[in-house]
Amino acid sequence: MSPAPGDTAIAFAGAVLTGGRSSRMGRDKATLAIDGVPMAGRVAEALRRAGAERVLAVGGDQAALEALGLTWVADLHPGEGPLGGILTAFAAARGHDLVAILATDLPDLDASVVQALVGGVGGHDVAVAGGQQAEPLCGVWRVATCEPVLTSAFAQGERAVRRAMAALDRVVVPVPTQHLRNVNHPDDLGR
Repeated sequence: MSPAPGDTAIAFAGAVLTGGRSSRMGRDKATLAIDGVPMAGRVAEALRRAGAERVLAVGGDQAALEALGLTWVADLHPGEGPLGGILTAFAAARGHDLVAILATDLPDLDASVVQALVGGVGGHDVAVAGGQQAEPLCGVWRVATCEPVLTSAFAQGERAVRRAMAALDRVVVPVPTQHLRNVNHPDDLGR
């Protein structure tokens, strides 16, 4: 889904949330290979192919992620869940109005999903992928409007992304469910 000739591509940065504990998997999901490619690498490649100007890995094993060719940034809120990772991505992607933020455990994402989200955000605060349900860890966020709302919610003790983003102008972009397979348990690898 490349821009048509004469169209201007929408500038955005990308971030892969790689700092989770992976407790249900029993090992680091970011470096777990699917078809020979670590999940973080698969998600980062989807961002690159979609046109992300920068791709960051937020949290997790710095050495392992840098060995995959990713630019690693320390999670500013380690152990505080993905909402803290989103806030870290906003801070690390200064200079970009839009940031595509994706969970590392969505190995079947491809560039078309990211491009649909970038194209779908329009004048909204955030565009999230939707299959059977909205997936807030597969979205494109407008930093200027989202950061203050999420920062306030976080400061008030909120850690659930869905609840923190309730005050934002959201749009759900339909995405084929096969692109949103979430790999949390060893059993999910065979699906």
